[in-house]
Amino acid sequence: MPIRSYKAALWIALAVFVLAVICLYTPVNLLFNQAFLVMELNGLGNYAALMFVLCFAIATTFGFPGNVATIAGGAVFGLYWGTLWSLIGATLGAIGAFLLTRYLVYDWATRRFGQQALFQRINQAIVHKPMNFMLAVRFTPLSPFSLVNFLFGLTPVDFKTYTIGTFVGIMPLTIAYTWLGVTGKQALSGGDHLPFFLALGALTVLSLLPLLVRQKPVVVQATSPTHRVRRRLFK
Repeated sequence: MPIRSYKAALWIALAVFVLAVICLYTPVNLLFNQAFLVMELNGLGNYAALMFVLCFAIATTFGFPGNVATIAGGAVFGLYWGTLWSLIGATLGAIGAFLLTRYLVYDWATRRFGQQALFQRINQAIVHKPMNFMLAVRFTPLSPFSLVNFLFGLTPVDFKTYTIGTFVGIMPLTIAYTWLGVTGKQALSGGDHLPFFLALGALTVLSLLPLLVRQKPVVVQATSPTHRVRRRLFK
């Protein structure tokens, strides 16, 4: 591996390590404490929704996961409003991360990796069908949301497509996490536990969906004057 590649890998590893330390050993770890978030939001009264969206957006801009915040949003705001506020906060944060990368790293990354085959294939796919590519990535629950936000900033996808694709693409998981927060609060308050397990099941299915779905084989028939050839192609 070239020395420059080692240096790049070292810087990435160092950034991940610093982020992990910040998340574990600073007050930032409160962002992952659902009970704390619910308590604070309940104490904000009429400003709760505004502060929730603002903090969600800032945290997501700098790469912090928002799953716990989405669950807390469901517990505080309910399914409808909790989903809406989480969608807005996550989308704004994704836009922030995208713009940071686009204006600070894009030129360097293009010079450094622009000639690599993988980089070119991704860019070609985005240029050909940008919205389809966006939705395919966003609908995949196993795609790390915060990392993908930064990576999209290195691609030629336009701002409008990125914003719409993000907002629409993260809806299923956002609804599932919000529903988990709503039903979890009900279960902890002595209510019916069945909705909670249904929400947990829905979240599990969404998370495993990419592993469960298999594309069906396509049978192609080719004819000639003398015989017919059947081939089975797997795409």
